[in-house]
Amino acid sequence: MEMRLEVVQVPVSDVDKAKSFYTDRLGFVLDHDVEYIPGMRVVQLTPPGSATSIVIGTGMTSMPPGSLEGLQLVVPDMASTRAELLQRGAEVSEVQDMGGIAFAYFSDPDGNRWVIQEATGPDARQAGS
Repeated sequence: MEMRLEVVQVPVSDVDKAKSFYTDRLGFVLDHDVEYIPGMRVVQLTPPGSATSIVIGTGMTSMPPGSLEGLQLVVPDMASTRAELLQRGAEVSEVQDMGGIAFAYFSDPDGNRWVIQEATGPDARQAGS
């Protein structure tokens, strides 16, 4: 058996505002923005280098906007990633060292909370590229 997690729904209140945040501030790639049926808009966005995408939109989930927390973006270089996100206008926390592993945090406009984790170990640089 094989299973891959490829899409995660992120509940938002304003799809266009969230779409702008994820593309402009975070550099996510817009895969598609379609309205399959009236009232069901699906916007799929993928973080650079990721095999997993997020989906925001309307008519898809009963989760309240801003209720998601703990999605982790693993990066090969925390300092350069954080610097680029700050340059793009994202509000990212200071880096925290949790026993040799670096973490930083940010929220989207609705308050969905994300974690950035620096990859560690001998294959960390290759895993993140």
